[in-house]
Amino acid sequence: MAYMTVMVLAVPTKKMAAYKKLVKQSAAAWKRCGANSYCEMIGHDVKPGKLTSFPQAVKLKKGEKVGCAYLTFKSKAHADKAWKKMMKDPFMVNFDPKTMPFDGKRMFWGGFKTIGGF
Repeated sequence: MAYMTVMVLAVPTKKMAAYKKLVKQSAAAWKRCGANSYCEMIGHDVKPGKLTSFPQAVKLKKGEKVGCAYLTFKSKAHADKAWKKMMKDPFMVNFDPKTMPFDGKRMFWGGFKTIGGF
């Protein structure tokens, strides 16, 4: 079964160009480090819920959109190996959190085992 990492965050619309640039750099780094695929998305129909929702999860503010990314790997072991490589990759080594075009404190992520699909 494949393994996925999913990330969710809030992106200020005024920083969208910088975010897209970061996404391209991140995608290239993840490919170098062994990810099978990388997909980045910006919310289009993600309304606040009564109990839970994407906007609530990232404490979305006015002028922000929900961003979501997923990485695919062959297995958990493959993901662990890629994450180790990523932490040593120049993209991460030279990354300055102060220049992030989003609030990293409101970002969350996790690993998922696939159980089906198409």
